[in-house]
Amino acid sequence: MSDQEEEFTAQNIPDASGKRDGAYETITIPVPSEDLPESDQTEDNESAPEPPGGGHEALSEAQSDQSPSSLETNDAEHLEEIMLPEQVLDSPVDSERHSLAQLDNAMQSTKQQSDDYHLTSFLDKIKAVKESLKTSMQYSLATVKVVLLPVCQEIIMRFRIDTIFKYLKDHFANQLSVPADVLQIRYAGTILKNNETLLQHGINAQDIVQVEIFSTLPDLYPIKGIRGLNEASQVITVRVQTGIDQYEEVAVEVIKSDLHKPFLGGFRHKITGIEYHNAGTQTVPKKTLEKCNVFCRDTQTVFQRKKLQQTTNTTSTQMTKIGVYVSNMTDKLVTPGKYFSAAEYHAQRLAAVIVLQTYYRRWHAKVMVENIRRQKMLRLKWEEEEKLRKIREKEEWMKLDYYRRHNPQTKEDFELLYNALELWRQEELECINQTFTGAERKAALCELLEKETQLIASIGRHRHNAYMENQEALIQAFLDKCSAPKAWKGFDGKITEMDTQFTIRARELQNIYKCIMLKNISQDERLDVLLTLKHTVKEHECTLTKEILELIDREIDLMMRGVKHHNLEGLRKRISTLFFHYLKTPLFNPEVARHLKVPQDPLKFYKKIHFCYSCQLYLPSTEFAVSSTAHHVHRCRKCVSLDNETRKRESFLKYKCMLQRLFYSEADYEDDSKIAFLMQLEDIQYLTENIWSGQSVLSAWKDLGDLVLVRWDKSLQWSPWNCILLTKDESAAHLKLASIEELMEISESSKF
Repeated sequence: MSDQEEEFTAQNIPDASGKRDGAYETITIPVPSEDLPESDQTEDNESAPEPPGGGHEALSEAQSDQSPSSLETNDAEHLEEIMLPEQVLDSPVDSERHSLAQLDNAMQSTKQQSDDYHLTSFLDKIKAVKESLKTSMQYSLATVKVVLLPVCQEIIMRFRIDTIFKYLKDHFANQLSVPADVLQIRYAGTILKNNETLLQHGINAQDIVQVEIFSTLPDLYPIKGIRGLNEASQVITVRVQTGIDQYEEVAVEVIKSDLHKPFLGGFRHKITGIEYHNAGTQTVPKKTLEKCNVFCRDTQTVFQRKKLQQTTNTTSTQMTKIGVYVSNMTDKLVTPGKYFSAAEYHAQRLAAVIVLQTYYRRWHAKVMVENIRRQKMLRLKWEEEEKLRKIREKEEWMKLDYYRRHNPQTKEDFELLYNALELWRQEELECINQTFTGAERKAALCELLEKETQLIASIGRHRHNAYMENQEALIQAFLDKCSAPKAWKGFDGKITEMDTQFTIRARELQNIYKCIMLKNISQDERLDVLLTLKHTVKEHECTLTKEILELIDREIDLMMRGVKHHNLEGLRKRISTLFFHYLKTPLFNPEVARHLKVPQDPLKFYKKIHFCYSCQLYLPSTEFAVSSTAHHVHRCRKCVSLDNETRKRESFLKYKCMLQRLFYSEADYEDDSKIAFLMQLEDIQYLTENIWSGQSVLSAWKDLGDLVLVRWDKSLQWSPWNCILLTKDESAAHLKLASIEELMEISESSKF
């Protein structure tokens, strides 16, 4: 690499004096020679210093002959010589030293050559240029905080606001060993181009700006942190006000530390409202040494080593003899004890081990028995809770059955009533056959028939009342659905609603219908409602609207004649019925077209119509119950229900509950089971009564409310040939088995 290539130099001066030299990180980026214009190179060659020998004399003669205008030209030439592009892109310290050195040389040569008035003025101008250079170099820099993504390393440096970003990108490409064309610089969400500067983005001198550098190819050229910068201190320049209109720049060294400084209090200025916090010490705290591992298993293991050693020990004995007396007062008589062999030692150790094992096994047995006792208590408690739960569910089912019998509302409720009626009739018939004979039996049978007829009529009245209530509820639900605003869920989870002209029209018609259906209102209020209805219907002219207008005029006339309200109920019912037909017409209420079940195009309806051989009517396919083995469609649902009420009077509610439980259990498998969802109530009844005799295979439980049809082999999909009838608890235990072989092993072991 040549000396003219682009490079950065970051300088950190340890002293904290107020000088500019080295008080911050700077950028030195020499411009390559091929990028400079030819005119600048020519000026550099022309302004180069001449060799010694006559140079000073020629300069003094030339300057003495110059006029004030020529001095100004020379000033401009010197200024151009100082502001060359190479020097402008250098660091502030190097460029300042270079320019000041040139000016000092020019001043010394000028003082030595001539002292006349023109030279003095020229020196003054050079001093002014020098001061302007200092000011321009001082205030043309900005503090740039560079963040390397994704490592989030922060680097603070000083950068010229009129220098292009290409040099900054080349510097970090060299530092990160990444091609420069892969790096991208982003500021405030905008990608910066190579030929742009900070000045073009509105950054002024002495401002602080943050830019991000990331790689466009993170897989091939990832950005890693630059070593040696995280722990190094950063130096920034802070402008501090020292007096009125007096400012001083102070170099502040920033040391990165993870220590969170506590709040030490402070005070608030009463006039300006500025808060001042007390500063704490800025010394780096000592890091506590990590404790070594104080927990280990070394002390729990004994390593034994056996090594025989024999040491030399020189001793001597002294005995009593002639000429020598040795006292025996301190002598001891030693008697040998019983010999303790190795076998006896090991036997003693074995006996001690047996004692330890005995106590351990006793403790282990106590713990095991305690666990078994606890499990038994939990089991008994669970069984008691299950028993209470079953009793509670049974009571709730009986309460619900009692309520449904006394307040029937749905089709299943009336099936229960007819089933109970049939059971009562059979009991009474059996009692009559066992008690009476001859004429008395016939009279009892006639009385039974009369009671049955009265009960059937009562059930019919209840059905009519329930039908009227359900019909009114259906009408209100239909009108609410038509007048409901459009609603959708936003990305933030909030529900947004919007009314259209059609929904507003539907809501107005709904309000009128509600007012028409009101009862116990005064005559004036009824007249206001009828007039509002009349003005609404007048908007469209057809047979339906004409009939509604005639009925409205008739009711108004009768009300003026003093007819009582209960005599006008039939007329008001006709008005409300016709107005409801008016509401269901898409021409008058466009929103209703989206909620009508009958398609507007009759051609779409022809292929789905079948003939009922019982009621002799053409009905849609949804009105026929088709079993899985049926080949033809004969009777509709109403005819089948009517035949059941008059003959068998069976209740399919429990079978319907069994079918729903089957649907839910098969949906949980999520294995694309299909046969189970084709089953009908008649199929479930046939499987339960004819195949499984209406009872559980294991416990012979006959309550249909507790029985379910589950898979025999849960690895295969449900089918009539792969099912078994069990109670809910038995089915849960059956499904926990891993395979059928395990069930067979359990059954064989239970036999033995």
